[in-house]
Amino acid sequence: MAIVRVKGFAVWQDKKPPFKWRCRHRKTGTMIDTIKFPLGSLEFFAECSRIVALVEKGDDPKPGTLGQLIARYRASSFFTDLAPRTRADYQRCFDYLKPIADTMLERFTPPLVVKIRDKAAVKHGRRFGNYVKTVMALTFAWGVERGYLKYNPAMKIKGLRRPRGAPEANRPWTDAEREVVASALPPHMMLPIALMMYCGVDPQDALKMPPTAVSDGKIDARRAKTGEPMWFPLPAPVVAALAAAPKHDAITLCANSFGKPWTVSGFRASWRPIRQKLEKANAIGNGLTLKGLRHTVATILAEMGYDERTIADMLGQKTIEMARHYSRRADKSKKMTAVVTNFDAEVNRRRTKIVKPA
Repeated sequence: MAIVRVKGFAVWQDKKPPFKWRCRHRKTGTMIDTIKFPLGSLEFFAECSRIVALVEKGDDPKPGTLGQLIARYRASSFFTDLAPRTRADYQRCFDYLKPIADTMLERFTPPLVVKIRDKAAVKHGRRFGNYVKTVMALTFAWGVERGYLKYNPAMKIKGLRRPRGAPEANRPWTDAEREVVASALPPHMMLPIALMMYCGVDPQDALKMPPTAVSDGKIDARRAKTGEPMWFPLPAPVVAALAAAPKHDAITLCANSFGKPWTVSGFRASWRPIRQKLEKANAIGNGLTLKGLRHTVATILAEMGYDERTIADMLGQKTIEMARHYSRRADKSKKMTAVVTNFDAEVNRRRTKIVKPA
């Protein structure tokens, strides 16, 4: 196949089967579906032109519109100071909102924001719909403080609830599942999984972590998404995985079987067949995700009785809200057993009386 080059777009082919071709707009990071728009076809070039037109349209937004507000917010330190990964997540939402960039800010009302949220959820899923609503609320709040809007139309709008009975995303792993998976991993995958499993490191952070982040039996790094420091001694299983990891010259602490830095998609592609094989053998339950290992660490810490601030520090979180979210399934049986025992003793010791009839 002839190599296709389009100005402003990156085109490449996966190094592993099925060797899929991919294309990304460099400025916005927008990906083109090369199955829906085959590389080199008229439909492909039309899609490239559409994306470029949207960008050019957004470069000169009309005054008083959503597009102008987004452009000025993106130019402010409130956006530029965010972690690269967070900026990329926000940009996905801004890209989704580009078709309505010319909408005047005065037209935005809570019902309209709800309609935008719901439409995004139908097209891209509940989580994306909620994220679009959240990013709109943050952007509108920034605009209210600077006089672009009189009030924030997205401030009090709730997110869409998870459907009743739907499986929980990124559920914690059981102890048995962690042991089974660890025994099934090839050597070059053990270290990144150990960092996720025993340190609660985010999958992307574990794969991108430089060798200098680990020294003298300690981890000293920052979480890419929040910029929060992660500093603590390495648990024994991570020390063992570090010693057993194949030697390599990659610029990252963890490397693939070729001794090269992992990509997130490459690691997930290697993890998927291992998980599917174990599921088929009924060795693990359905729904294991790499992100679920952060939930696992938080759950174990909560069961041990650690407070939410400590859990947040372990996970590299600025606030305790996500720590509360991660550890909400923690087994509180030990704590509640002690509470009920003490309550029972108190009731029997002081308050229980035999009431005689008058």
